[in-house]
Amino acid sequence: MSGRRPPTPEEIHMEKARLKQAGKERQAAIKKDTDKLLKLATELKQYVDKTNENTLSMDVVKKAAEIEKLAKEVKERMKEGY
Repeated sequence: MSGRRPPTPEEIHMEKARLKQAGKERQAAIKKDTDKLLKLATELKQYVDKTNENTLSMDVVKKAAEIEKLAKEVKERMKEGY
């Protein structure tokens, strides 16, 4: 026997509340990051619109890398809920 007692109803309630709050915080972070992704993508489009076939600004490359990194973070955060 492990000596571990079953959780009390109050402990169960507290854990459910904690999980619910964590879910809300995760959702808020995902929303914030997706808003930022939209902003970055819009900026990237503006940078690309200013270039032509002979010029590729380092700003474009940096912005694309920033988008990629943030998109991966959002994807991982979304997976945490499952």
